[in-house]
Amino acid sequence: MQTVIEKAAVLIEALPYIQRFRHETVVVKFGGSIMDDEDGVRAILHDVAFMACVGLRPVIVHGGGKAISQRMKEAGLQPRFVKGLRVTDEQTIGLVERVLNQEINPHMVEILESFGCRARGLHGDDILRVRRHTERDATTGATLDWGYVGVVESVDTAPIRAYLDAGLTPLITPLGRGPDRHVYNINADEAASAVARALRARKLVFLTDVPGLLRDPSDPTTLISSLRVEEVDALIQQGVIGGGMLPKIAGAVNAVKAGVAKTHIIDAALRHSLLLELFTDQGVGTEIVGPEASEGRA
Repeated sequence: MQTVIEKAAVLIEALPYIQRFRHETVVVKFGGSIMDDEDGVRAILHDVAFMACVGLRPVIVHGGGKAISQRMKEAGLQPRFVKGLRVTDEQTIGLVERVLNQEINPHMVEILESFGCRARGLHGDDILRVRRHTERDATTGATLDWGYVGVVESVDTAPIRAYLDAGLTPLITPLGRGPDRHVYNINADEAASAVARALRARKLVFLTDVPGLLRDPSDPTTLISSLRVEEVDALIQQGVIGGGMLPKIAGAVNAVKAGVAKTHIIDAALRHSLLLELFTDQGVGTEIVGPEASEGRA
């Protein structure tokens, strides 16, 4: 009987958050190592189905990096990364497009629908407009060019909103189309941030391979539970924020500055971390908020 009562208490704790976020748009980005774990992917999508069932409007932006690297190796192509971004030539972008749009995305739609959540895939190259990503090397002054890698310039939100208004959960691939009409690969964190900004989503959630932002990456007890955007620059200078966390934090800050109420960075491998972060008082990851944030932890 005690176990039953504890389960009821969990539901009661979730109630005010469900009421607060009902009919609100929440953008969820996930990728990384969890994409190689079928049970892990199913668990995340089960959480998304729950969110949709209780009245939230989830939008998923997903990556597929390791699957892409594996397909490249099978095709005799050597994956190459510069500053964390995949160098993408003509042959590679065709493979990336096939893996994301024709393999991973339909499979995830199928899983969501198996949980009773009506879902539809959206090819990012149909809704995201990009410019070619280039950067000047700080040491040599040379221009770095990743090939068909893009930076999001605009998002056509009409198809996303149409799906949401029809009670469908959109799943978006991180691809875009440039002014040359060519398909470009996009960092999935940046794509999710751009979608959240364009939709003025209530929340943006990054599901990652770590518990959140840690002051000491080797010590999970140093988790920073809440972070204000004005504190970010100092943490970058101190080296607390670096590597693969940089694009996530940058995307989070840009989203908050554009009107997204809060962003969250949580551990994809922790089962039900998405629900624990959104629907409990304590939460389980790092939240990034603006200087005027006033709502509770979730």
